Amino acid sequence: MRLTGAEILIKCLEEQGVDIIFGYPGGAVLPIYDVLYFTPTIRHVRTCHEQGAAHAADGYARATGKVGVCLATSGPGATNLVTGIATAYMDSVPIVAITGQVPRNLLGKDSFQEVDITGITIPITKHNYLVKDVEKLADTIREAFYIAKSGRPGPVLIDLPKDVMLSETEFSPYDPKKLSKSFPDDTALDLRELDCAVNALNESKKPVLYVGGGVINSGATEQVVELAEKFLIPVTTTLMGIGGFPGKHPLYLGMLGMHGTAPANFAISHCDLLIAVGARFDDRAVGKFESFAPEAKIIHIDIDPAEIGKNIHVDIPIVGDVKKVLEIINSRLEPIRQREWLKQVDKWKKDYPLKYCNNGKLKPQYIIEQIYELTDGDAIITTEVGQNQMWAAQFYRFKNPRSLISSGGLGTMGYGLPAALGAQLGRPDKKVFNIAGDGSFLMNCHELATAVNYKLPINIILLNNQSLGMVRQWQDMFFGKRFSSVNLEDSTDFVKLAEAYGAVGLRVKKKEDVRPILMKALNIEKPVLIECVVDPDEKVFPMVPAGGALHEMIGI
Repeated sequence: MRLTGAEILIKCLEEQGVDIIFGYPGGAVLPIYDVLYFTPTIRHVRTCHEQGAAHAADGYARATGKVGVCLATSGPGATNLVTGIATAYMDSVPIVAITGQVPRNLLGKDSFQEVDITGITIPITKHNYLVKDVEKLADTIREAFYIAKSGRPGPVLIDLPKDVMLSETEFSPYDPKKLSKSFPDDTALDLRELDCAVNALNESKKPVLYVGGGVINSGATEQVVELAEKFLIPVTTTLMGIGGFPGKHPLYLGMLGMHGTAPANFAISHCDLLIAVGARFDDRAVGKFESFAPEAKIIHIDIDPAEIGKNIHVDIPIVGDVKKVLEIINSRLEPIRQREWLKQVDKWKKDYPLKYCNNGKLKPQYIIEQIYELTDGDAIITTEVGQNQMWAAQFYRFKNPRSLISSGGLGTMGYGLPAALGAQLGRPDKKVFNIAGDGSFLMNCHELATAVNYKLPINIILLNNQSLGMVRQWQDMFFGKRFSSVNLEDSTDFVKLAEAYGAVGLRVKKKEDVRPILMKALNIEKPVLIECVVDPDEKVFPMVPAGGALHEMIGI
């Protein structure tokens, strides 16, 4: 059949199983929106801002494991996607961003709303395309989806000139290319390295499993649990790896790193074997590189060969899909019945639990504990960035993968609310909470209108400390209490703001009111914002100061 470029785009999205597009219309993408008008199989969700569309596609992808799709017009519409694309790139999230472009005869002439979005996004995409030939459009779209979800996932951008959308060509339907979850280049796994890993595990006395987001991307949670239980290995996770190991499991140490738990950081510092699985040894997790796991031999399992040895010297590199590698390792290991190392680990857990001053005042940690108890760890939690993010990671005991949705590598303020929209649309069967700080929330608070428009029953827990909390913590501890440009004071009435958008606004000032108001919110089938007025001096502990080694924690 003969179709226009815009029609081919939508047909190809249907081929890929796309059911939702997050976007914002504009002149250069009008042909696409005109086709969407007649396409009942794909729901378009119009956000208030293109950045919100990118974050919503990201949240949808993280919550479902599918590819998220966002759509924006040329020029400022395209550039407004950049922060969201970079967020997805840093955290290995599969999204396809589609942008409109000026007609081909106007390219390079500083035309109205023209920008070189492919040039801008080269460093923050797995791949990108400027499609100048409608006959190549279908294959380009199919390839973009394959690239986004294969290997180490990530964002791909397709830039479409308006005249290409209007041009016609022959179109033939095509079944999506099947993903191969084997090893990069389909090469065989290096059996020598695999043998070395098994031998190292058998010889180790003090092993630790260091689990990153790659475990969740690979669907390898069961394999990690099997390895930990079979070989009695304590487990720590990165922020992105949270949910990749059950939060209440007796072998779980909590998150490692700058705001990781003391047991996790001590275990890393004293282990003799570190098995890094789908993790990239970033600075917030590792601390001082020279002092990281100083007594350990390191095994690194990752699908991306570029990550092996990038930040930390690795003794046994294994390049491959995490799930398949762990299946092979588990099949070769004999179970062990006891491990002396766990006595030391359990002592650290007993001596250095996560704690806060429970003095009757309203504490953010207590609020998150109550959310956990009321949801039994089964909700999807999105976060903004800062103290709210760390408290959520520390005090909500995630038991399922894809249940913590947070900007890790880029640390994007304003991420949580639009990500919650995407997560709720992707997983309507789940309760979705956005744990927010007042500073981050204000960056994309307008997406409350989107939540109301689409009747999404998300719960926003706004921890209002009237400041940019994490920045204030650093100024308090390391900059002589010089609170420069961080105090927000009573600049916004968040309850009235929620009500102005058509959401429900509630306020909590006392500890005893937290649970009743949370229970009330859970029974409201529309967006709810709960403003929790908390102490601006409350800090996130433990903390490893910048440049410090993991064992050099303060606040334990």
